[in-house]
Amino acid sequence: MPLNDERPTSTSSSEDQGSDVESSSERCDSMTSTSDLDCSRESFTSDCSSKHCSPSSSPPKTLTLDEVMESVSDVSNLSLTHEIIVNHNFRLEPDRLPQNSLWKVVRDNLHKAFWDILESELNDDPPEYGQAIRLLQEIREILLSFLNPGANRMRTQIMEVLDMDLIRQQADNDAVDIQGLSSFIITTMGKMCAPVRDEDIKKLRENTDNIVTLFREIFRVLDLMKMDMANFTIDNLRPVLQRQSVEYERANFQSILEKTPNALNHTTAWIKSAQEELMSANIPTEKTQGKGQRPVPGPFQILQTAFLRILTWDYNKSPLPETWITDEMRLKEIQLKLQQCQAVNEVLLIVYSTIGGPIQGLPSLSDRLKRMTSVLLDGMHRPNFNLKEALEGISAQICCELNKSLTERNYPALTPALQATLAGQIYSITQGDNPIRTLVEDRVQQYFMALICDPKPQAKLDQVPAGLTAIKPELALMGAKFISLVNYNRLVYGPFYADIIKKLMFGSSPPAANPPQNTAHDSVTSN
Repeated sequence: MPLNDERPTSTSSSEDQGSDVESSSERCDSMTSTSDLDCSRESFTSDCSSKHCSPSSSPPKTLTLDEVMESVSDVSNLSLTHEIIVNHNFRLEPDRLPQNSLWKVVRDNLHKAFWDILESELNDDPPEYGQAIRLLQEIREILLSFLNPGANRMRTQIMEVLDMDLIRQQADNDAVDIQGLSSFIITTMGKMCAPVRDEDIKKLRENTDNIVTLFREIFRVLDLMKMDMANFTIDNLRPVLQRQSVEYERANFQSILEKTPNALNHTTAWIKSAQEELMSANIPTEKTQGKGQRPVPGPFQILQTAFLRILTWDYNKSPLPETWITDEMRLKEIQLKLQQCQAVNEVLLIVYSTIGGPIQGLPSLSDRLKRMTSVLLDGMHRPNFNLKEALEGISAQICCELNKSLTERNYPALTPALQATLAGQIYSITQGDNPIRTLVEDRVQQYFMALICDPKPQAKLDQVPAGLTAIKPELALMGAKFISLVNYNRLVYGPFYADIIKKLMFGSSPPAANPPQNTAHDSVTSN
C-alpha cells in the first residue's frame, strides 16, 4: 500500500502560503510576456463573435433547484481544486467540534444510542447478529477501498474471511466467531495503515475485553486511515493539477458559467466600478475617443485599478467578485495584516515627527517600538478588540520607552504636555481623514499599483515609497503574496475579463460558445 509515510499536519500559516504563492508567481511570470502587449491591443476593437473569442453567456433564465445545487457543487469543487494547487500544506483533517456545542452533544448521543443497541443485541440469548453483520460488511467495503487495483491476493483474502453469506449462515446457528473476525480485521488494518497509525493498531490489539468498544475503536481508526488515504491522493494529484492548473480552473469556471449565466454579475460590477473610477478621475489614459473629449481608460488601466480595489475590498458592503472567491481567505489575510502594518507605520511616523532629532538614527529603538506596537495591535480586527484602549496602552508604553532611551543618552525626558500631545496624535489615527493615515494609505496603494503594473514585479518588492521603510519587510512579503494571486487570477480568468471590458468599452456583442485561448484576451492576461 502507498501509505508508508507519516501524514503531515494540516497547516496554512502565512509563511507556508508565502512560499506557495511565490512558486505560483513564477509559473505566472513564465507564462506571460510583454511581447503579448503589443500584438493584442487590437483584440478589443476587433469583432470577437467567433467561437474562440469570448466566454459563453446567455440571457437570464430561471434555474431549478437541481441546477442551483449542481452549480454550488461545481463551485465547491473549483474551490477545493484551487486550494490543493496553491496551498502545498493543504490537508484534510477530522472534524473537531467545540466541546460544548449542540452539534457535538447530538452527535455523541446518537453514537451512544447506536452502540448501546449493538451491545444489547449481542447480549441477548441467543445473540442477535443483524447489526454486527452490517458493521462487518461496512468494514469489508472500507478495507477493499484501500487496496490498489493490483492487490488481488489481499482482496481475495478479505472476501473469503469476510464472506457475508457465510457469516449470516453462522449467525443463524449462533456460531459467529466475532473475536476471530475482529482479529483478522485488525491485522489487515495493520498491513494497510501508515506508520503514524501503528500505535492505534497496537491499542486495538490490546482492546479485546468488550467487543462493542472494539468495534467502535476499529471504526475510529478506519476513519483516520480514510483521511490518510485522501491526503495521499491529494499529494499525488497536486503535481498533475499544477501542470494544467490554468486550463483546468478556466474550464471549470466556464462550465459553471454555462449552467449559471449570471455567475459573472459581481465580477462585471467590480470591473465597471473600476472603469467609472478612472473616468471620474480624468487622468491621462491609453486612448481617447475623439479630440476634445474626456480620455477613456484602456483595458490595462481598468483591470489594474480593479485588482487594486480587491486589496481594500469591503466584504460587508458587497460580495467578492466570483472570480476571486477561491482566494477569499488569502485575500482577507493579506488585507488584515496590511491594515495592521499600516497602523504600526502610522504610529511610528507620528512618534518620529513629534520627537524629532533625539531619537533619529537608532535602529534598535525603532525595532523595539515597532515590536511593541505590533504586539499591542495584534487582533485589532476582532469584534471584541478595544482599539481605544490599545492605542492608549501603546502611547503609554512608547512614552516609557522613549524616556528610558532619552535619559540613557543624557536627553531630557518628555514633558507631560508633550506626552499628552503624542498620545492624542496616536489616537487620532482612528479618524478616516487623519493626514498621517491618509499619507500611509496612499503610499501603500502606490506600492501595490506599481507591482500590479510592472511585468516583473518581483524585482520591485523591496522598492517601498518614502515613509514606509519601517514596514518594508512586511510589505515585501504581502506584496509577493498579493501579486502572485493577481498574476494567477489574470491567467485563469483573463478571457472573461477581456469579454467584460470589451462590452463595457464598446457595447455588447453576440456571445460565443467557448473562452478565447491565446488571441483576444492577451491584452488583459499579458500585462
